[in-house]
Amino acid sequence: MDYIILLFAFVCGLTVKLVGIPPLVGYLLAGFILHFAGYEANATIQQLADLGITIMLFTIGLKLNMRDLAKREVWLGSILHTSLWIVIAGLIFTALSILGLAYFSDVSWQTIALISFALSFSSTVCVMKVLEESGESKTRHGKVAMGILVMQDIFAVIFLVVATGKLPEIWALALVLLLPMAPVFGKVITKSGHGELLPLTGLIFALGGYQLFELVGVKGDLGALVMGLLLASHFKAVEMAKSLLSFKDLFLIGFFISIGLTALPTLEMFGIALVIAVLLPLKYFLFYAILSILRLRARTSFLTGMVMTNFSEFGLIVAALAVTLDMLTAEWLVIIALAVSLSFVLTSIVYRSAHNLYGRFNNQLKRLEKSTRLPEDRYPTLEQCQFLVVGMGRVGLGAFSSLNKLADGAVWGMDADRSKIHKLEKQGLKVITGDGEDADLWESLDVSHVKLVMLALPSIEDSINIAQQLRTVNFSGKIAAIARYEDEVEVLRNNGVDKVFNFFKEAGLGFAEESLAFVEDRELMTQ
Repeated sequence: MDYIILLFAFVCGLTVKLVGIPPLVGYLLAGFILHFAGYEANATIQQLADLGITIMLFTIGLKLNMRDLAKREVWLGSILHTSLWIVIAGLIFTALSILGLAYFSDVSWQTIALISFALSFSSTVCVMKVLEESGESKTRHGKVAMGILVMQDIFAVIFLVVATGKLPEIWALALVLLLPMAPVFGKVITKSGHGELLPLTGLIFALGGYQLFELVGVKGDLGALVMGLLLASHFKAVEMAKSLLSFKDLFLIGFFISIGLTALPTLEMFGIALVIAVLLPLKYFLFYAILSILRLRARTSFLTGMVMTNFSEFGLIVAALAVTLDMLTAEWLVIIALAVSLSFVLTSIVYRSAHNLYGRFNNQLKRLEKSTRLPEDRYPTLEQCQFLVVGMGRVGLGAFSSLNKLADGAVWGMDADRSKIHKLEKQGLKVITGDGEDADLWESLDVSHVKLVMLALPSIEDSINIAQQLRTVNFSGKIAAIARYEDEVEVLRNNGVDKVFNFFKEAGLGFAEESLAFVEDRELMTQ
């Protein structure tokens, strides 16, 4: 039966991908269809789901900086959004109760508050998946979104502790000893190398953190997150997160299927879930308004709000606990599961057009934008720049170094990862922090003297978007980009890119040329 469930998930995932919808929507659909066919969740699927969430929280911790959580827009934005959502949604649900709408008519105000709280979270799984697929996890709005998600996870953990009345054991105080152990953990990661031992090391730390926190009466998921935070400053943290990416994606399939296998919904339940889903624009508006008031740029507030406009798997966890404590009926767990699923579909589809939507309505969206800029939101400047490399990963940094030897002083690099740019600045390189898909950034930068923009990005969608932004500001220079596969070359050429380099083909050619030159030099030396 396990194989049939996974096979059906594959078929549904592939089907929706062929029509341009992310596979996770297919996994959700597979769960509901399988449940309708009579299948039920089993221990294997649940273990996969739990393992996927644990690894996901660990990788989130690996990518986070505690200073990001301390920023006002993150902690205050989280508190304000959760509080306002509970009040406004609670009032709406109370009105529906007075009107006698099914499932709302006989609920108490305490139950309404609990439902509102469960729906206040945004989905860590959905948001991380969307940000990773769009290559935006290190952007300004990506980091703000992840910071808020972590704060919401902390709210959920606090609720779980209070609701169950299960206080952490006295031994939980000993968890502070993990702080001085961080250097020791770092040495273990360094010794693990770059092969198959690295992801295994990551799994050991993630599951170890989970088990350790569970032993002292603290939610295990929080332990995985904390363990990731402890290791986030290690130079191999990003590499470890990437090595765990495939494991995380595979195990999370179990989570999405388990949502669909929660219970068999009725048509009436689906109607109530649709009513709840109608409130999603309210969630977006609250995020946009609050972040704008906290002085973030309109684009950052807009994109953060768009990607966070969904309901969360933590809402299901809260609801499931409430059912076991007789604070909520089992029907509400199904309704919330349906609402969460609908919100996943909406976010996965709508966010793909988020950048285009901002470009179309940016003048209206900027009306709430504050004139005083936060330090992270001040646009940089380019001085005497003739060549600009966008994306300072391994490929981009290699291109930057090669160009810099030929045109010293005229080459600049740009990346959305502020910490990476800070390290490169310490090395004396001319680099700026910037999100290439930000139309406002290109309008503020003087690119009139730039002869060539090199897009060293892994996603061709990002390269296409940046090429379009450059053409919009009447960039007169040339645009070059990399492609990983042959079928991507023509797509990039048809979307404004002047020169496309096949990554693997060009790497092989460069390797051959340099090796041949090395042999010729050795022959000359021996003559």
